[in-house]
Amino acid sequence: MRKCGILAHPTSFPSKYGIGDIGYGREFVDFLEKAGQRMWQILPLGHTGFGDSPYQSFSTFAGNPLLISPELMVKEGLLDEKDIEYAPGFNAKKVEYGRVIDFKYDIYKKAFANFDPNDRAFKAYCRKNAFWLEDYALFMACKNHFIAERRNTYESKEYKAYYKSAQKIMTTDAIKDCFYGGAWNSFPKALRDREPSALEKYGRMLRRDVDFYKFLQFEFSRQWLELKAYANKKGIEIIGDIPIFVASDSSDTWSRRELFHINTKGFTTKVAGVPPDYFSKTGQLWGNPLYNWKNHKAEGYGWWIKRTESILEYVDIVRIDHFRGFESYWSVPMGEETAVNGKWNKGPARELFDAIEEALGSLHIIAEDLGDLNEEVIKLRDELGLPGMKILQFAFNDSSNAYLPHNYEKDNYVVYTGTHDNDTTIGWYSEQSDKDKDYIRRYMNVSGDDINWDLIRLAIASSAKYAVIPVQDVIGLDKSARMNTPGVGDGNWQFRFEEGSLTEEMAEKLKYLCEMFNR
Repeated sequence: MRKCGILAHPTSFPSKYGIGDIGYGREFVDFLEKAGQRMWQILPLGHTGFGDSPYQSFSTFAGNPLLISPELMVKEGLLDEKDIEYAPGFNAKKVEYGRVIDFKYDIYKKAFANFDPNDRAFKAYCRKNAFWLEDYALFMACKNHFIAERRNTYESKEYKAYYKSAQKIMTTDAIKDCFYGGAWNSFPKALRDREPSALEKYGRMLRRDVDFYKFLQFEFSRQWLELKAYANKKGIEIIGDIPIFVASDSSDTWSRRELFHINTKGFTTKVAGVPPDYFSKTGQLWGNPLYNWKNHKAEGYGWWIKRTESILEYVDIVRIDHFRGFESYWSVPMGEETAVNGKWNKGPARELFDAIEEALGSLHIIAEDLGDLNEEVIKLRDELGLPGMKILQFAFNDSSNAYLPHNYEKDNYVVYTGTHDNDTTIGWYSEQSDKDKDYIRRYMNVSGDDINWDLIRLAIASSAKYAVIPVQDVIGLDKSARMNTPGVGDGNWQFRFEEGSLTEEMAEKLKYLCEMFNR
């Protein structure tokens, strides 16, 4: 069935609390229904780390606490109206993460004080998710403990020892970020290496904090699953996102070090990235630890099976980020300043997906197949029957370009005007050369005065099975609303749209196009 949807991460929703959250979700789903949309695509839901990227989280299993709605907590009886009536004057168009974290966690602590830890649903949730939740909650509690403990110290004996062990592979700034940011490889040795006595000691000492993080995950899960049920009832499927890699400072790497290329002192030895491409002349150095696929295979890919099963509780379809990395991946030695000096290594390919399908049954997966592809990657995608991605902003340089709709050789694709890694369509068009603008206009037979809707129409009219439109293009926003610029460290993941931005007129235009082109 041909379908259309909108890409909008919940952090981008309107909210007086400085960041979009689950509380606006029903209103957004109602807009999707009015607009004839059958899909809602989001970015990864994980607990984001210090860079605020949903592709760098403290746990591959945990949800982002910042998405918890204080207003829904009031309805649940965990807060009073007076607890949430005041909010500082947050920027309505950008997420100010530092201020938001302080503000929302103060609210969450009030809710936690009113929460009954003997709640049956909470206890059942903790039992079901114990395989990751115990490690994650202790990891977060310990991290915050050491951040607070080290806040007023400067180059202590512990810091100097950590610096000595890391100086050959990390810059001084990175070493300081890790140590004063409570990275797990800077924990005391016994805790770093997960000696049972140390786990017991810190678990007992930080019990209240551990329970707090369990509570946040329970709340996230409860609120999100209610929203998902509401969307599904309206006939709308949620497309989720699995980042291929995990963050080096995460509960995953701390608790399952053997599954990654990490040495005995907790330092990554081989990191992920991509070679020079469309986005960056020096490639992208992501810095995530690479998988020890030999050990994953030895345990029957159990961690990946659990990971996939977990995300499928929250979404209906999964977009797998950087799909080509499963066939072969770019490996860069730790300590390199760019991704240029890497090399390709073979990944698990079909073996991994067969193991997941054998355990979980047939899956609805979208392959993010952008970037430098070879015949083996394309063959793997097609053998698995996975839809790939077509990006219209990549299309307009040559009539034989594979991203132009007339060159789609099949319908098993998801077509986008752009993704979270692209500029908005208006921003993109404004920076094209006069020659390219002329070709773009002639290809669609338009004036270019309404370029975002021109590309939306082209996507919806295409033969691709699915069409997904970033919410920025629906609203018609310029480059200031871009979500992420690959290779640029600051200013990403902050975009928000304001209350009232999604109008009845926009819903009618989308519905008309979907009806016109049988979506």
